[in-house]
Amino acid sequence: MIDQRYNAPRRYFADAQGHHVLIGLSLEETTEFEALDVSSPETVQVVADIDVSERAGAPDEVRWCELYSKHEGAWREWIAQSGVDGARI
Repeated sequence: MIDQRYNAPRRYFADAQGHHVLIGLSLEETTEFEALDVSSPETVQVVADIDVSERAGAPDEVRWCELYSKHEGAWREWIAQSGVDGARI
């Protein structure tokens, strides 16, 4: 959980057409990610040092991990470029 004393950088941005999408994902990928995220009864844990292609699991879980990894990489790159203090996130 993010400490409420800090303003966490937003992870959604408006794309060229004005749709709110997760950074690094297209509108279709954002929609797919959100659908997979709410359809899973348990929380999916992402292990940063395991290649997504090596993960065993249901196809939905693997796809969720692929999309999350794509988003997380783009978001971390944005954090580094924008100068936002990622240590507080």
